[in-house]
Amino acid sequence: MTSTRRALFMGAAALAVTPDVTRAAQALVVASDWSLATADVEGDVAPRPLRLIHGRAPEGLSGSLYRNGPAKFRRPGGSAQHWFDGDGLIRRWRVQEGQATLAARFADTPKRRQEAEAGVMLMPGFGTVADPRARIGSADDASAANTSVHRVGGKLWALWEAGSPLAMDPETLETEDFVTLRPDLKGMPFLAHPRVEPDGRIWNLGVNGRQAMVWRLAADGALEAAEVIALPRASYIHDFSATANHLVLVLQPWVRTRGVMPLSAAFDWTPEAGTQVLVIDKADLSRRRVYELPPFGVFHVGDAWEEADGTIRFDLCAYKDMDFAARGARAVLNGVPLGGEPAELAMAVLSPNGRGRLERTGVVGEFPRGDPRRAGLARRFSLHTTGERADRPLASAVAVTDWASGRTRAFDFGPDHVTDEMVYVPKPGATHEADAWLVGPSINLKAGVSELHVLDLMHVEDGPVATWRADVALPAAFHGNWV
Repeated sequence: MTSTRRALFMGAAALAVTPDVTRAAQALVVASDWSLATADVEGDVAPRPLRLIHGRAPEGLSGSLYRNGPAKFRRPGGSAQHWFDGDGLIRRWRVQEGQATLAARFADTPKRRQEAEAGVMLMPGFGTVADPRARIGSADDASAANTSVHRVGGKLWALWEAGSPLAMDPETLETEDFVTLRPDLKGMPFLAHPRVEPDGRIWNLGVNGRQAMVWRLAADGALEAAEVIALPRASYIHDFSATANHLVLVLQPWVRTRGVMPLSAAFDWTPEAGTQVLVIDKADLSRRRVYELPPFGVFHVGDAWEEADGTIRFDLCAYKDMDFAARGARAVLNGVPLGGEPAELAMAVLSPNGRGRLERTGVVGEFPRGDPRRAGLARRFSLHTTGERADRPLASAVAVTDWASGRTRAFDFGPDHVTDEMVYVPKPGATHEADAWLVGPSINLKAGVSELHVLDLMHVEDGPVATWRADVALPAAFHGNWV
């Protein structure tokens, strides 16, 4: 990579320090019953057993659910101004021999150390303006490491958007160091949603305006290739998809038009431009097609697949616009009702003739997940959250949509719960897509604690087959994976 390209990518975090003009608005406003979802955790959570309060552990269920999300937003001298900017807390929910345990540790980032010393949230972020006292030498200095966590080789990688993966020990959750995939690529952006093929190969992007780094890694995390490509527009890209043969990028009309911070202030909603989908050949990144769709906003997409005739399909969660990213997640942090529209589950269909369409379901949905064994291959089910409302943007329910029948089945934990993204866990020895458990936590607002649930995919509407309760409440997390 040339020094010019490196300079462009180091600018991805746009880490110039600017005055903090909103310090007066930093006090927590508790205006709803779901404020626990964005409450501060003051320190690490030592390993502890959970209490089984319903059902029993399914036979053969054994492993760890690692999850990541922001859990420290406020300090006496100044606080984060956006939900996406809190310090990352990596949680490990473990189920083994019918018992469940919980442990959690903060990612020990330069950001967190510097802010703890100063007693103020200093660093710039998605929606937070930097404090003039912030010491920033690279994007990694500002990393909150708070968005997702993946097991790569023998390590956990805590992922952000604008900088390097952060390696952690999967057993102790101790922070080790940022991952440098090649010396000349140190500090390059690495998105929080890599796509993992069934054989373990990893694809990911690092995005800066109208450029993207395409990363290809072996299953153990060794770098196989890194190539910069041009994008048709400088859309906000949080997630992307992939088939067995292609990368699939949704270029929404929330476009970066100016180089300012915080990042959310750099984008404009331009619905007249519509939404584009860029399809890139994995074997030759210069071979590409662009599909035109009506305008919609998007954070998350599911795994894509190709049919025999070359048609590409993938599920996504479509927003009317990106007001939640620009404004709503700031309000969520302060417990303020939004009044916006939740995302709708939809299927994007890209035909070989170059035409694309969006098939809407009318179902409220976010955080789509599928069978990891079928990543990039044809599948029938999408697991997702549901239950979000205009006055309550956080989910209370989990659902499974069957694309073959068009039916969505759901279980609602009720208004006293905030439900995290759940993951798909194949049953031991099972090969059919339907033979799976859904595993994930919720916050029991009434009891003031977190709980871990296991549901049967084919009987999701019956509710959990097992629920364990912790003696602590952890705030809502964003993403994670089962190991």
